[in-house]
Amino acid sequence: MSVFTPVPESALAHWLKDYAIGRLVELKGISAGVQNSNFFVTTTLGRYVLTLFEGMSRAELPYYLHLMAHLARHGLPVPGPIANLHNEYLGTLQERPAALVVRLSGASEMAPGVEHCARVGAMLAGLHLAGQSYGRRQPNPRGPEWRLATAQAVRDFLPTDERTLLDAEIAFQSAQALANLPAGAIHADLFRDNVLWDTDADGSVHIGGVIDFYFAGHDALLFDVAVTVNDWCSLPDGGLDGTRCTALLAAYHAERPFTAAERAAWPGQLRAAALRFWLSRAADFHLPRAGEMVLVKDPNEYRDILRLRIADTPPLPL
Repeated sequence: MSVFTPVPESALAHWLKDYAIGRLVELKGISAGVQNSNFFVTTTLGRYVLTLFEGMSRAELPYYLHLMAHLARHGLPVPGPIANLHNEYLGTLQERPAALVVRLSGASEMAPGVEHCARVGAMLAGLHLAGQSYGRRQPNPRGPEWRLATAQAVRDFLPTDERTLLDAEIAFQSAQALANLPAGAIHADLFRDNVLWDTDADGSVHIGGVIDFYFAGHDALLFDVAVTVNDWCSLPDGGLDGTRCTALLAAYHAERPFTAAERAAWPGQLRAAALRFWLSRAADFHLPRAGEMVLVKDPNEYRDILRLRIADTPPLPL
């Protein structure tokens, strides 16, 4: 989340007249993230998150909004979208497609422990199971075609050793046979900052919210698991913490058992997940977009994770 397109309070106050959520009390930009313009919105009736979609076509947006509504109906801690008085989730604000969702409680945990990882694994399995009945289908927007195009766009910015690494990994991923992997709707960006936690008085933690579904799509469920493990279970040097990794995967497996094909594909999917975020961060770094509040993350983190996954590709530890 970032702010590429500012929103005056007067414009938002007028726009909110098309909703039944009260009058505007406060508008605050959100600086975290890299894709769209996002704001915390407080009205006389509640708290919400406003998103202005940057660079995404209006035609593809119903997939994400209806997916969030679908998962929320299935009991997942997902921010449900708010319909306007015309019963539409998607509107227009500042000449951008725009949507409001419920603002969920809790805060991100950037130093997760074993319990956090186990709960995330179980929640991700539930998300995948609920997603099987989602009727809409839209390919992962950061899938193979995007990888090839983005690799070509950033390649000339990279030093020789990184170009060699990128070319070899693109060739490796292009040769993978993934058609027999279970597939469905995936989050595709389940990083630590996209999960909100609530803590009980006794110190136990619960997931209060899973946010930012705007990289979601139809893809291998295992890829989603790999994205999650690479973030939640990595050590500071990028290597995997075996205890956290086992906790996350065991909790997932207890809800949706891994298939034999997934076990065979696991090392390659860990690499694919690392490649995806190295490429997206390299593109954001070398080909930045103008914005009022924009966060650009270090691409070297996922370059190093990719190198480590190539050197050591552990099987599913179950």
